[in-house]
Amino acid sequence: MALLDILSHYWPKLLEGTWTTLQLTGLGALIAALFAPALGLIRAHGSKAAQAPIRVYVSFIRGTPILAQLFLVFYGSGQFRPELQSMGLWHFFRDPFNCAILVFAINSCAYQTEIMRGGIQSVPAGEIEAARAIGMSRWQVLRRVIFPHTYLNAWPALGNEIILLMKASALASVVTVFDLMGETRLIFSKTFDFSAYFWAALLYLTITACFVVIWRTAERRLSRHIPGQSLKGTY
Repeated sequence: MALLDILSHYWPKLLEGTWTTLQLTGLGALIAALFAPALGLIRAHGSKAAQAPIRVYVSFIRGTPILAQLFLVFYGSGQFRPELQSMGLWHFFRDPFNCAILVFAINSCAYQTEIMRGGIQSVPAGEIEAARAIGMSRWQVLRRVIFPHTYLNAWPALGNEIILLMKASALASVVTVFDLMGETRLIFSKTFDFSAYFWAALLYLTITACFVVIWRTAERRLSRHIPGQSLKGTY
């Protein structure tokens, strides 16, 4: 089958898989982003007792493959079906898409937490002291000083994390989620034409390129008030 024949015959399936990949990446990164700032703040300035469980969580997630995490959640949840049914959660865990979203969110949250911790610790202590000196409350210091500086410093690393999460989403196909890679494997099983993987790679590259443009534009807007601020990302 010619190179363009795959695209002409299976482009709806490839686009459907691409949309699933975008959902997995976007929802996983967004859910993680809701929890990472608070966890990062605890990691940076919390007591040792508060930091301990977060350290264990981050170490476990960063020290184990995301594929193993997918298997643990998707296949492991079946071992606790009666308990999950009694809590009304079985309908969630029986869906492989939901399990993949949960794993990607938990995984990305661990990495984002460490990125946020580094960003928070990089905020100059003098600016925090100056904000307190003019009467800002703790919440105002967080909202107007700490987190704006944190996101500016951490923005490139957060972009890299989302790109890595998008690439890792290809593993969702092993738990029967037909993302872009899942659809590509299905097409290849029908045609035995390796050009299917070429088109999949091209789509992944297109997604990444578009994301980098959007992320760098957002970074320029974040740093527009800083004279001479240069992009520090390595996307």
